Amino acid sequence: MMSSQLNEENLKRYYTISEVAEMFDVSKSLVRFWESEFDILKPHKNSKGDRRFTAQNIEQINTIYHLVKQRGFTLEGAKREIKKERVRKKEKEIIVSKLSELKSFLLDVKRKMP
Repeated sequence: MMSSQLNEENLKRYYTISEVAEMFDVSKSLVRFWESEFDILKPHKNSKGDRRFTAQNIEQINTIYHLVKQRGFTLEGAKREIKKERVRKKEKEIIVSKLSELKSFLLDVKRKMP
């Protein structure tokens, strides 16, 4: 598994499929397979068609790796879990936004009080 190899001092813009496979100690073919199976994983491709993985792509692979290799999810189970997490994140963003609006309203009321 990836061991904090993406710290700030060695953060690159793009990583090759070989570098990504090495980070997770998996084969390049498994990385390509996950790319075909998981719609969240869309690395950039250069004019020659070589995959260029961003830090965000590596985080996505980390999530897939964690679910499939460490927690033992099937591919379908991992896809469902990722989808559920997206929904939870969106719901959380909505709640935070509403709370922020409420805070602004209450601060405004407080300011207007004598």
